[in-house]
Order: sequence, then C-alpha cells, then structure tokens
Amino acid sequence: MSEKKLKLGLPKGSLQESTFKLFEKAGFKISVGSRSYFPYIDDEEIEVVLLRAQEMAKYVEDGALDCGITGHDWVLENNADVEQVCELQYAKQSLNKVRWVIAVEKDADINSIKDLDGKKIATELVNVTKQYLKDNGVNADVEFSWGATEVKVKTGLVDAIVDLTETGRSLRANNLRIVETVCYSVTKFIANKDSWQDDWKKQKIENIALLLNGALNANGKVGVKMNVAKENLEAVLAVLPALNNPTVSKLAHKEWFAVDTVMNESDVKKLIPQLKQKGAEGIIEYSLNKVII
Repeated sequence: MSEKKLKLGLPKGSLQESTFKLFEKAGFKISVGSRSYFPYIDDEEIEVVLLRAQEMAKYVEDGALDCGITGHDWVLENNADVEQVCELQYAKQSLNKVRWVIAVEKDADINSIKDLDGKKIATELVNVTKQYLKDNGVNADVEFSWGATEVKVKTGLVDAIVDLTETGRSLRANNLRIVETVCYSVTKFIANKDSWQDDWKKQKIENIALLLNGALNANGKVGVKMNVAKENLEAVLAVLPALNNPTVSKLAHKEWFAVDTVMNESDVKKLIPQLKQKGAEGIIEYSLNKVII
C-alpha cells in the first residue's frame, strides 16, 4: 500500500457514467457498488470519492479533496478559489460546451433581460444568476429550484427560469423561449491551492490530466498504417492527413516504406480507397485510446 494518497472527487449523477468511461480510456479501471460513494480505482495512490458536481468545488477549496472534476458553472456558483488545472470538454451532455439560459413561455411579454425587473425566476444556479441580474441593473426575485424547473414557468409559479441547455431542443419542446445566455460552462479538472503547491500531488494531478486529455484527443480519431512502394510514396503522402506529419520508416526491402498516421474516423471511408488507388498496400485501421499532443 502506498503511504501517499491523492484524494480525487468524481461527480455522481449525470456526469458519472461519462467520467468513468473517460478514466477507463485514459487507463484507469474504476468500479463502484450501486450504493457506494467510495469507488475502487486500480491506482493505490488515488482515493476516489463520489460527490454531486454542485458540491465539488467547495470541498476542493476547503481541502477535504485534493482535486476533483466538476463544471465551471459550479466553480462560479460557489465562488471557489481553486486551481483550474485544465478543461475536459466532454461536458455535461456531450463533447460540446453547455450554457445556462434565461427562458420564458413562448408567448410571454418578456423579450430582454430588462423585462425581468420585478419578476420571479427559478434556478439551481442562484448566485451566478443574481450576479448576472445585478450586472445588468435588473432587480428580480431569484429562488432556488430543486428540479422540474421547466414546469414552474408553465404552471405560473415563476415568470422565468435559468436552466442548463446544449441545443435548446428540450426548452422548445416545453414551449419555452430563450431570452438571454447567462454563462457558458465546460467540465473542469480543479485542484486545491495547497495541494497544487505540494510537489508530489501536483505531479500526480498533472499526470492524470495528461492521460485524460489524451483520451479526449483520441475521440473520433483512428490510426491507419500501410506499406507503400518508393515510387508511390509521394502520391500517398499527398492525400494523407495527420495530426502533425505521418511517420514514414524504411522496411527491410529498401524500395518499400511503412507509413503510420492518425486521422478523423469520419474521413477513413473516403481516404482508404484513395490510398489504395495511389499504391498503398496492407492498409490497417486501428482504434486509439489516447493521443498525447
């Protein structure tokens, strides 16, 4: 057993499954019982705790955790003084940024932030919403919402909501209309300030971040390798994309080369026939777990 431990907070709830999959692709095996808050991880130097993303920044800031994964929105909401190690753009729902928006009923007589003066707003992101209203000179009543936020406008409990969306599709399906964007958010890997000053913990955190970002960089990409005769090499390289440059190495036969590259998976079906036409042979496509740039 290692005497040194890094206390890592992982989000329980909507981010949990995608976070576990990301860690697995990065090389970590994590497993947890249905009612457990302390998952097993195959690294004896890491101790994992499951917490709601909304609470993560608070516990990282006060030192109960050395580091954790949460949304930038919850760092703002808790006004947490933490080290922001890196962005992990798998976000809350997909690989895109998400945003918190002010939404009202489709036919409501509210068309700008100024029209919310004196109105009632429900949201889970209370502090950020209050600051946004203050910055825009609007005096409105902001109340915390425990959930089912979209329903509160339709039933007349509030005049508007501030809710999380990616495409706005769900809001439109509920007959709601976006008025303003309060803030954008991405998933972040954050660290406690004191832990970040500890050489061992900082190195451990940076190593985890490197592997996680490597796994994210590999999303949607595949490796392709092939053999190419010397007289066809220039033509093959001309149609071949790569992150930087393809790796070209001589084979035992001096007139042949091995070419290895990384490309977008969506491009493979078009490129492989082109490569074959240009003279590439023995073309192999393989999956990638990590791409370290």
